[in-house]
Amino acid sequence: MATDDLIRQLLVNLGEDPARPDLVRTPERVRESYDFLTRGYREDRDAIFAGAVYPAHGRDMIVMRSIELYSMCEHHMLPFWGKCHFGYIPDAHICGASKIPRLVDHYARRLQQQERLTREVATAFIDYVKPLGVAVVIEAQHLCMMMRGVEKQNSRMQTSCMLGVFQKDPRTRAEFLSLIQS
Repeated sequence: MATDDLIRQLLVNLGEDPARPDLVRTPERVRESYDFLTRGYREDRDAIFAGAVYPAHGRDMIVMRSIELYSMCEHHMLPFWGKCHFGYIPDAHICGASKIPRLVDHYARRLQQQERLTREVATAFIDYVKPLGVAVVIEAQHLCMMMRGVEKQNSRMQTSCMLGVFQKDPRTRAEFLSLIQS
């Protein structure tokens, strides 16, 4: 069954009339929306870093704060959104700054669990750039907890993944955590 037909059937199951003028184009709009919201499945992860990994000229911590992210909970297919804080310590290479938010979007634009998203971003960066360590902290709000279920409007979930020196050295981890708080 084609996607538009499935959405029409969903409208019928909800008690709606898909022939109603305001709903006639809804199946097409929903399909286009889901195509956009799940584009991470169809993107080439390798293309994100292609031509954008450069020689490092030091081993100073690099931090990017408050990267906006939007995703969809894989359990309820409802949105969650928030921000990602990202840090790494280069070894031989750095990457172009725009590649970090692109990597976050690549994994966020799928049906996701926040915990997995955090680890996927960190491990993919390690695989491509091979830094001494990477730290990823995500803070997000989940509509599946806000508008259904426990209905807690002010709840936020935080997840973190610390790899390499961020995992091994408490001082490095503490420096990163202090930088994302300021």
